[in-house]
Amino acid sequence: MKIIAPLKDSEYLNLKIGDEVLINGTIYTARDAAHKKLIEDINENIKLPFSLADSIIYYTGPTPTPVNMPIGSAGPTSSYRMDTYAIELMKLGQKIMIGKGPRSAEFKKELKKNKAVYLGAIGGAGALISTCIKSSKIIAYNELQSEAIHELIVKDFPAIVIYDSNGNDLIEQETTKYKNLLK
Repeated sequence: MKIIAPLKDSEYLNLKIGDEVLINGTIYTARDAAHKKLIEDINENIKLPFSLADSIIYYTGPTPTPVNMPIGSAGPTSSYRMDTYAIELMKLGQKIMIGKGPRSAEFKKELKKNKAVYLGAIGGAGALISTCIKSSKIIAYNELQSEAIHELIVKDFPAIVIYDSNGNDLIEQETTKYKNLLK
């Protein structure tokens, strides 16, 4: 399924666990340090570098950009490290995150409450994923170097719905299925 970022409620609310999506449009990068800075700016009433409403944040810290490329390797990082920050951002309208790995029970509870969605990207495929990134520019926190916030324009960026806005959990579903196979 192709989706255009930023998404509208009607689009991301219809996403279900296991749906494979190809994202087109604008997404933003942010890892641990950038999330911390975003929360600090919010607490200090400093205008954020992008609108949280309906935005997609991709948990990545790209490698240095090779000559004639828009970005270096841009694979997902483990998402659980952003849970505390992501909960606060969801309360302010942030709806879609992309990363890898499971999230905390508290995160999943808030995700359902805030009608947000968590997408997974393939870990170890950063070079391949970077071919879907057509342009990249740093828009905030340049001092964080690889963890600065980038605005990315993507074409057919692949992801899968891990947690949907109804609280369904693909990891839990597949783990249960696997355990039943072993019985």
